[in-house]
Parts: sequence; C-alpha cells; structure tokens
Amino acid sequence: MLKHRIAVAALIAATLAGCDKPATSAPEPRPVRTITIEGGAEGETVSLTGQVRAKDQAGLAFRLDGRMIDRAVHVGDVVKAGEVVARLDPLIQQNVLRSAQANLTAAEAQLTEARLNFARKQQLVKDGWSTRAQFDAAEQALQTAQAQVDSARAQLRTAQDQESYTILVADAPGVVTSVGAEPGEVVRAGQVVVQLARQGGLDALFDVPEQLIRTGPRDPLVEIVLTNDARVRAAGRVREVAPQADSVTRTFQVKVGIIDPPEAMRLGSTVIGRLKLTAPPGVTVPAGALTQANGRAAVWVMDPGSQTVSLRNVDVLRYDPAAVVISRGLETGEIVITAGVQTLRPGQKVRVLGAVS
Repeated sequence: MLKHRIAVAALIAATLAGCDKPATSAPEPRPVRTITIEGGAEGETVSLTGQVRAKDQAGLAFRLDGRMIDRAVHVGDVVKAGEVVARLDPLIQQNVLRSAQANLTAAEAQLTEARLNFARKQQLVKDGWSTRAQFDAAEQALQTAQAQVDSARAQLRTAQDQESYTILVADAPGVVTSVGAEPGEVVRAGQVVVQLARQGGLDALFDVPEQLIRTGPRDPLVEIVLTNDARVRAAGRVREVAPQADSVTRTFQVKVGIIDPPEAMRLGSTVIGRLKLTAPPGVTVPAGALTQANGRAAVWVMDPGSQTVSLRNVDVLRYDPAAVVISRGLETGEIVITAGVQTLRPGQKVRVLGAVS
C-alpha cells in the first residue's frame, strides 16, 4: 500500500514538473522585400557613337586633266556660290581656243567670198552670160563654206568650254571639309580637289549592326547628344540606310537627320545616338529576384493571403545589369521576393519589410 502511494506521488510530481516547461514556439516569419508586377517590360535603350556630317556634300573636281597652279581655299573656309576654289594651267586650252578662233575667221572669209561669187553667178545666169553648171558649182561652194563656218563655230564653243573648265568654282555655298590636291600637282579629270559641305541640314552618321537594322522600330525618334557636353542635345529621324553592309565591319551606315541642330553641334562633332527599342513581351523584375531551381531560372512568389512563398520556374528573355525581363512564368499583380531569396524554402511564412508597387 505504501509502495502504491509513493508511485502515485512520483507520477504527480513528474506531471507538475512537465507543466513547468515552456511550450515550443512557431518560427518567426522571414523578413523579405517584395515587388508587385505591374504592366509589361520596357524597351531596351541602345546607344551608338557617330559623327555630325553635312546633309548635302559635294566633291568638286575638274572636268579635264592638267596641272593645278592654284587652290584658293583651305579646310574650314566658308565659300560662296560661284567662288573660284582652284585653277589649272590654261596654256594648252588657250592655244586651242586661239586656233579655233583663227579657223572661224578663215571660214567666215571663205563664206563671204562664196556668197559674192554665188551672187555674181546668179546674175550672170539670169542675164544669159553663164551656164547652169557654173551656177550650181557656185551654189555648192556657198553651202560648203557655210558648213565650214558652222563647224568652226562649234569648235570655238568647245574650246571656250575647255578653257572654262580650267577654273573650278563652288556650285553652292558651304564649308570646305577636305582637300584632295595641292598646287603644282597634276590632277586627273574627276579627281576630287575640294570636298564641300553645302549649307543646309545636318546628319548624324552611325554604323549600325545588322540585328538592330532588322529588329529595330520603323521611323524611330533618335536622341542625339554631344559627347563632350551632354547638355547639348537634339532629336532626329532616320533619313537614309545604306543598302549594303560594310565589307569589313558588317555594319550598315545610317544617316539620321538632325531636327533643329543647336549651334554647338558642328560639323565633325562626335555624338551619341540613343534609340529606345520596341518593348518585348513579358515583365521586368530586379536582377536580385532571380535564383535557380532544377537547373532553370526561378523566382520566389508570395501568396498575399497566407504570407507564404513558393518557388516558380520562369523563362528569361533578356538580362540587364539591374533587371531581367521574364517572358513567361509571371503575371501582372503577382508579388515577387526581391531580397532575402537565398534563405527561403517552399511554404515558408515571410514578413514584408517594404513593398514597391
């Protein structure tokens, strides 16, 4: 009986001792930061470096071969329409011109003599003192003399033109951007002696990769910024795309017409052109939200009702330094964990430190 009482007392003591131990508490929710998916992804901004060129450029060249004796302009000079920019030695053309003038004088003298002879034969035939054959011969001589005069006049005009070609003039106002020959050099017909940037609009020239040409937007608005002063900027639109890629760089030359170019954006200036591409399908999340699951890209998604997280695989369309574009796996309105993703496990309860919406 005594033993039974001792056992009961020991059981009661053990029960009371167990009641004094604290109950095991639930784990604290993991603090995280989140972002709510809103709208679609933004288009990527592409930057290219180019140069400012004149919209209309002309290479001035002589129409004939010769030795250049004078070049009146230098790089950077502003010229007017009709202003002389260079001269060839005109001695040969002047001699040809003098010869043509002499030939015309002789032909005109022969024409005068043929006219007088024809008039005499015409009167003699009328009076019966000359034969018809003599009259026909005089008429033929007159026609021949007239043809010789016409030919001599044509040769004189050609010689005058040839002499005028020894003087090279600007066909429009503009600025000299380069020169191709120095005084004393023998130049060929068609060889560019002066490169002239005509007054008017300005273009920004860029070498654009083939992929951007193929996938870029049509008629985009391009932001143009001066490289040495970001405050100097203008807008432009694509005016011309080269039909063929460069054989070395495999890029296409694109001319962007600058709209109302500022004064500081001068010829030859280096500029940066920025173009925003068409927005891709998908959503954007911070780069820190991306993790891996089963060898694929994944993100942690929070259930707003239960405050728990689940791991979801996604397809990444584009990686940027600060963000990634998800093409499939997320929908608008879902909440994605952006900080604290390394310590999470599926079904874990979380506490949001700050939400960005």
